[in-house]
Amino acid sequence: MPMPSEQNMREAIALRDKSFDGEFYYGVITTGVFCQPSCSSRPAKPENLRFFPSIATAVMAGFRPCKRCQTTGIPQVNRLVEVARHIEVHAGERLTLVSLAKFAELSPSRLQRIFKEAFGVSPKVYQDALRMRHFKQSLKAGDGVTEAIFSSGFGSISRVYGQATRNIGMSPKVYRAGGAGEIIAYACRNTALGLMAMAATNKGVCFVQFGDDEVSLITKLKEEFPKAILKVSPALEAPELDAWVEALDQHISKGAPRPDLPLDMRGTVFQMKVWQFLLTIGEGHILSYSELAAHIDKPKAVRAVASACAKNRIGVLIPCHQVLRGDGSLGGYRWGLERKRALLDVTRKHRA
Repeated sequence: MPMPSEQNMREAIALRDKSFDGEFYYGVITTGVFCQPSCSSRPAKPENLRFFPSIATAVMAGFRPCKRCQTTGIPQVNRLVEVARHIEVHAGERLTLVSLAKFAELSPSRLQRIFKEAFGVSPKVYQDALRMRHFKQSLKAGDGVTEAIFSSGFGSISRVYGQATRNIGMSPKVYRAGGAGEIIAYACRNTALGLMAMAATNKGVCFVQFGDDEVSLITKLKEEFPKAILKVSPALEAPELDAWVEALDQHISKGAPRPDLPLDMRGTVFQMKVWQFLLTIGEGHILSYSELAAHIDKPKAVRAVASACAKNRIGVLIPCHQVLRGDGSLGGYRWGLERKRALLDVTRKHRA
């Protein structure tokens, strides 16, 4: 069911109208919390509101459930929100599905199923995402790699590198095989940047590109993965992808936080090094190609860095648009300078 018009949603929030509960949710970018329309929290400034059709899209956009309004009137979902909060508080600890099910007073299999239905990910993936986010934040804050690993709750160096592989990498052998034997789900959506196509393997998002029509975008997807089996994403078979598309659209079109999604990156060792560093920079941070080259200890490889940015096939999620020429000019962008300029406007708003 489509969301109400933006005007109707804003009016519902102002009136705290319970009749709109469940029809949409709104996030407040200054607090990082999302609520239902009838929430009794102090009203936020209109420019700080972002709107979502479901709990999953709000969570995947980086917002936390509100403690005051209990998210929805459905007791089952309220219980899941409590589980999500429990995971957030204890993200650095060892949490099993059995212990979480006991906390929720549900069977492990039922908790696994309904948590994924509500949030788009399993409890384990949700905890891993929180740990990885803390790990990245620790690195940005200047912590050493080992210190960041253990403070994030991974327990061992091998675990965090295994997690990084699941989130942001794959083997060159599979890449060279053109995706042979893989099933890749995809979906298209109109955004403020035009038509967007997103595709994902069972490891994560492997393709985000923009174009003028669906045929050309799917042709590009086939060129990238010529031997893979491509399937349009029906919500019943790939609910995560639909939530991820919505979350990224909210970032592009509404200025919501950039979603921290699992990625399946495919490239050369050098390209992966460039892209992995780009994943560590903040949304409001802009740097030059030469600065990026210096950060990866390749100060003379400025052209190679620019080439790696140009070959990024996961637009926005890997923020190559936040890299400019040394003189401050835009440089190039795979999907056009107008789109790069628009994305930089979003970036500067997050920096302000």
